[in-house]
Amino acid sequence: MTESAMYIDAEVWPEGSLEVLSQHEVDLLKSKGAGGLYTLLRRCLLAVLNSGNQTDDARQMLDTYSDFEVRFIQQDRGLKLSLLNAPAAAFVDGVMIRGTRELLSAVLRDIVFTRDEIFESGQFDLDSSDGITNAVFHIVRNAKLLVLPAEVNMIVCWGGHAISREEYDYSKLVGYELGLRRLNVCTGCGPGAMKGPMKGATIGHAKQRIRNGRYVGITEPGIIAAESPNPIVNSLVIMPDMEKRLEAFVRTGHGIVVFPGGVGTAEEILYLLGILLHPDNATQPFPLVMTGPESSAAYFEQIDEFIGATLGPEAQGRYKIIINDPVLVAQEVNKGLEDVLEFRTRHGDAYYFNWRLHIGREFQLPFVATHESMSSLDISEDLPTHILAANLRRVFSGIVSGNVREDTAESIERLGPFQINGSRRIMSMLDRLLAAFVAQKRMKISGSDYDPCYAIK
Repeated sequence: MTESAMYIDAEVWPEGSLEVLSQHEVDLLKSKGAGGLYTLLRRCLLAVLNSGNQTDDARQMLDTYSDFEVRFIQQDRGLKLSLLNAPAAAFVDGVMIRGTRELLSAVLRDIVFTRDEIFESGQFDLDSSDGITNAVFHIVRNAKLLVLPAEVNMIVCWGGHAISREEYDYSKLVGYELGLRRLNVCTGCGPGAMKGPMKGATIGHAKQRIRNGRYVGITEPGIIAAESPNPIVNSLVIMPDMEKRLEAFVRTGHGIVVFPGGVGTAEEILYLLGILLHPDNATQPFPLVMTGPESSAAYFEQIDEFIGATLGPEAQGRYKIIINDPVLVAQEVNKGLEDVLEFRTRHGDAYYFNWRLHIGREFQLPFVATHESMSSLDISEDLPTHILAANLRRVFSGIVSGNVREDTAESIERLGPFQINGSRRIMSMLDRLLAAFVAQKRMKISGSDYDPCYAIK
C-alpha cells in the first residue's frame, strides 16, 4: 500500500451485498468499450469514496481524481477490488472505513443487477408503465430495501444540498423528532438537507435504543458524482435513471418531508404533486409536509405561489407548510401515517411497496435534457394539471442536469443555455422563481457566481 496526502492505493474486500461475481460479470465491469460497465462503475465508486466532500462540481471531482483506477482480483473466496489513487479520506490509518466498504459493494450489486436482470434479461417491458414499476420493484427488492415484517415508518426527506447552515441545523432537528417517533429516514443520500435529517434521526434512535435504524439513500449515476453519498447512509441504492429513482422514493416511502432546496427539490415536488393530481390517486393518503426555519418562510411562499398559479388549489391542498416547528412536523407526519396504514390495510396493499399508486408513463419514461428536448417541452395553460406538472418537472430536471452533470454542462458550453418556451404567464412566474433560487444561492455550492444554464423565453 502506498499513501500520500490525497491519494491511496489499496486492496479491498467488498462487504455486505455482493462479494461473488461470475467471470462474465467481471469482464463487463472491466470493459471500457461499447457495452462495458467500467466507466459507470468507476464514476459511482469514486463518488462513494469521495463521501463527505462538499463540492457539487462533478467535473472538478473527476478531474481531481483523474488517475483513479479500479482493478479486480478474483480469488476462491470471492472478489477483491484493487483501487489505485483513491481518495485518502475513505481510509483511517490505511484501512477503508467499513461503511464505505458496504457502499462500494452496493455499487457493484446495483450496476451488475440492473444490467443483467433489468436491461438484458428481456423480462421487463421498459416502455410500459407496469413494466417500469416492476423493474423498480425488483431493483429495490434486490437491494434489500423491502424489509419484512414491514412497518409504515419510512419518511422520505427531500431538500437541497446547497442550503444555509441554519437550514441544515433545522433539518437535523426535524430528523431528531422523526427518530424519537421511531421513524426511519430515506433521502437522496447527498449532503445538506439529505444528510441533516439522517444525522438528527441517529440521535433520536439512540435515545430510543433503536439499533437497527434505517438511513436509506437513493441516487442515480447522473448525479452521484455531484452529490456523493453522505457517511450516515447505511443502505444505498443506485437506480438506473432519475425517473426510476423518483418512483423508488414514492413507492417505498410512506410520507415525505420537504426542506428548502433549489431546482432539484422543485422537480421532486412537481413529480409527487403531478402523480397525486391524477384522478386515480384522488383518495390515496400521502402525507406531505414542507418545512424550514423562519428564515425559509419566503422560500416556501414562493413555491406555494408557483404551485397555486400553475397547478391550482387542488395541488395546494395535498401538502402543508409548517415553519420553524420540528415537533409539529413530526407529529403531522406521524398522524398522516395512521391514514396510510388504514388505507393499505383496507385495500390489501403492501406496507413495503405502494402498488396502488398510479404513475403514468409521462412520469416514468427517462427525460434526457438536450437543447432540442428542452425547447420542445409543452408548457401550455390548457394542459391537464397532471400533464402540466409532468412537463414542468422536466424543465426543472433539465436545469438540474445542466447544473450537476458534466456531459450536459459541456453541451451547454458548446451550444449555449437551454431555451425554455411556453405560456407567457407561466414563463414569467418560472423566471421569478428561478431568479429567487439564484439570488438565494440555491443552485450550486461550487463557484462564487452562478451562470444560468437556461434562458426563459
